[in-house]
Amino acid sequence: MITILLADDQALLRTTFRMLIEANTDMAVVGEAANGDEAVALTRDHHPTVVLMDIRMPGTDGLAATTAICADPSLSGTRVLILTTFETDEYVAKALRAGASGFLGKDVSADGLLAGIRTVAAGDALLSPTATRTLITRFLATAEPGEPLERLAVLTAREREVMALAAEGRSNVEIAERLVVSPLTVRTHVQRAMTKLGARDRTQLVVIAYRTGLVRPR
Repeated sequence: MITILLADDQALLRTTFRMLIEANTDMAVVGEAANGDEAVALTRDHHPTVVLMDIRMPGTDGLAATTAICADPSLSGTRVLILTTFETDEYVAKALRAGASGFLGKDVSADGLLAGIRTVAAGDALLSPTATRTLITRFLATAEPGEPLERLAVLTAREREVMALAAEGRSNVEIAERLVVSPLTVRTHVQRAMTKLGARDRTQLVVIAYRTGLVRPR
């Protein structure tokens, strides 16, 4: 069962999301928060699989809440899925660095919302769709390297290669075709790299790739 916490200051939007989510037998909403403080407190109470987090909320915003949740070792099993508008939200890169696992536009379709939740819950962060690939180029790729490349010394050459391709926004299938291996083999390399580098999910692996300079903005 995928458990979900809704964090948004608009009660009507939370109600809409709850109705949509709970129409699915593999999902359940365990709480609702109207601001960042409530989101952090309820996440600590319920340990949801996914927090659907709005960035812009009164008081403590979604960015601060995401930072607090992702920095808490007891919440390492919780993923934060950000609700945003790609063109205007300048906090997206900061949310990525803080530990957010994926992004959805507020105009997302019902099917897109459910698919996004399932993707993030599975640890396969939202990195392949065109919208997120654009996001990486626009926000994350402008970040200056901030970690030593030596951090990647624990990886094998193939793990580095797979990590670099993932950081370009390629899916497991696309990477598999490029390297002439199976998608399962690619997934194994990704998971091993995540474990070695202490990345909570695929998104954080991509953040590390940019911050160490393994991948440079084009």
